[in-house]
Amino acid sequence: MRVWSILSGLLIIMAEAVSLAQSAGGRSTDTQRRTTTQPESQGQNSAPVQWANRVVGFSSEKVSGSGEQYKASQALGRPSKVPNLGESPAAWAPKTSDGTADEWIQVAFAKPMTIRQIVIGENVNPGAVVRVQVIDAQKKEHTVYKNATLSPRTDPVLRIALNDSAVVGDQVKVFLNGASIAGINQIDAIGISDDTKPITVGINVSNETPKEIIKENLGKTVNSPGQEVAPVIAPDGRTLYFTRNFNKANIGGADRQDVWFSTLTAGTSGNPSSWSEAVNIGPPINNAGDNAISGLSPDGRIAYLINVYLPDGGLSFGISRSVKTRQGWSQPVECKIANNYNLHEKNQLEFCVSPDGRAIILAVQRKDTRGNRDLYVALQKPDRTWAEPISLGPVVNTADSESSPFLAADGRTLYFTSAGHPGYGNGDIFVTRRLDDSWNNWSDPENLGPAINTGEWDGYFTIPASGDFAYLSSRAGSMGEDDIFRLKLYPAIKPDPVAIVSGQVLDAKTKKPVASEVISSLANEDKETAKADYDPETGEYKLILPTQKIYTLKAIKEGYFPTTETLDLSKDKRFRDIKRNLLLIKIEAGQKITMGDVLFEQSQFTLLPGASSELNRLVDMMNQYPVMELMIEGHTDNQGDWEPNMKLSADRVQTVKEYLTSKGIAESRIQTKAWGPSKPIASNGTEEKRKQNRRVEFTILKM
Repeated sequence: MRVWSILSGLLIIMAEAVSLAQSAGGRSTDTQRRTTTQPESQGQNSAPVQWANRVVGFSSEKVSGSGEQYKASQALGRPSKVPNLGESPAAWAPKTSDGTADEWIQVAFAKPMTIRQIVIGENVNPGAVVRVQVIDAQKKEHTVYKNATLSPRTDPVLRIALNDSAVVGDQVKVFLNGASIAGINQIDAIGISDDTKPITVGINVSNETPKEIIKENLGKTVNSPGQEVAPVIAPDGRTLYFTRNFNKANIGGADRQDVWFSTLTAGTSGNPSSWSEAVNIGPPINNAGDNAISGLSPDGRIAYLINVYLPDGGLSFGISRSVKTRQGWSQPVECKIANNYNLHEKNQLEFCVSPDGRAIILAVQRKDTRGNRDLYVALQKPDRTWAEPISLGPVVNTADSESSPFLAADGRTLYFTSAGHPGYGNGDIFVTRRLDDSWNNWSDPENLGPAINTGEWDGYFTIPASGDFAYLSSRAGSMGEDDIFRLKLYPAIKPDPVAIVSGQVLDAKTKKPVASEVISSLANEDKETAKADYDPETGEYKLILPTQKIYTLKAIKEGYFPTTETLDLSKDKRFRDIKRNLLLIKIEAGQKITMGDVLFEQSQFTLLPGASSELNRLVDMMNQYPVMELMIEGHTDNQGDWEPNMKLSADRVQTVKEYLTSKGIAESRIQTKAWGPSKPIASNGTEEKRKQNRRVEFTILKM
């Protein structure tokens, strides 16, 4: 598989600085890897285990030019390589490759415990451990293991069972005779338990993972004897973009990478849906260099591309965006990221863009990465440039390589490839989820399992908003080089359900499309969750919204009063595709507008939270048109007696008037009228219908 280079890669970022004591006989070092501060179970039949969380000292460390690779800190936390065998930069290694007779490492644990067993992960050339000591609270050393006749093992896990008089301690010291077994020796992890049941050391795979998963080759219309990699599926699932290599039709020649795409044709009875013959996307996205799409906006009209497109036709390291118009794709423009050239060695870059377009997740090597490439996030600033990238943190990143990120439509489920978490090959696909609104608090990554991950490198996972299928690149079962496959997602690794909300914005009177902004926010919260620019020439607006919440949709256009609609997805637990046209009312004399968000408590004239946003827009409009005069009218449903309802509607319009005058609007510009239940716009037969009748309207009397 071709490695993304400066002409075919993704982005860069700033990781959190990691300060480690690295001198020989080193000082105490706190872990920067996910460690266990409380005993935890590794499985239903496994003993609870405490993994080391601090380095007390060590004899030496292998010299490496990349971050924390091979450092003593890599013996902390859960295993990064074990149960597989093989050298790993995410495990401690002594300085000398063939080892010496007196290497050692001493680690500490968060809590002292009665130690009845110890596990030591030797991920490469296991069998070199000659002695193990437990250090108790009085700093007394207890030798619990000796091995005078060293010989290579095939099991990477050394298990030491202590006798009934087990020691209470919180430190373990491991001695190696590296000279006894040829080749590098490493310690991946050290764990202790107060239980006699065996500690299970395995790959973190969900118990719900199916034993068999069918990878479906997309066939000859998409794949070729050449190489198809890096698929990006449009959120609506109808267009698949990918990078093709070793093809004579590529603009830069067969040895250059171009972007191609295929569309999904609708199926009929007896004829399932199928992918169309792939088409080269052409200039300006494809040129003589290496080209690739790495992300799309929810409406599919913005493509995020590797590289910066230069005026002379060349390419440089970075990210660009291109917009789809009636005339085709626009000339790519750079996405400017602060300090994004803070590289360590390799100009390799992979990235994805969040569904709301406000974050770019990057896989890149920088001066402060933990090892090779790490994952970072760059957040968009108000001026549409991007802040300096920050690390996603040590739960996700390892001292090995993280790459190929994809953030699902829910904005919180992240798929990525890692060689630094235990897996089945030299790079497996994992899933992790954001635990809050920050970008550095993630769940423990789960391996997607052996039915998806192979013994080779696996990556480029991409999922449409529906969350039904995943698309990925693989060489196993291909027609030549790497091909594009799809597989049905199982529940354990699915992202949270979302809805695609799409439609047009229309003039309420003429029903003609109006170019405008469409913004969503959580109901009763004045916080934008997503935004789309609606252009009648290019189709409909599209927003992706997580379900099980209530939203407010607003369409905004100069010269029109912003429309507001409530979208209730609180009971939806599956993907939805919702069509919703929004009507804008032009600001002109005679127009009557219902203020949908100006709501009151039942039988009260106290405004509910959320009303202020719409009233503030009314204030802005009256300030923009200083001679405008309004008639504000109040209505109720027919529940209760006539006179109380008339008074209630009068009190409500008076509340609205007082709100406007408190914001500086002259009282003389506002007239009021209370109608009570006399002018319903819906039947009063149900609560939903009655709610429509409990409304406030305003009419523009004068401009």
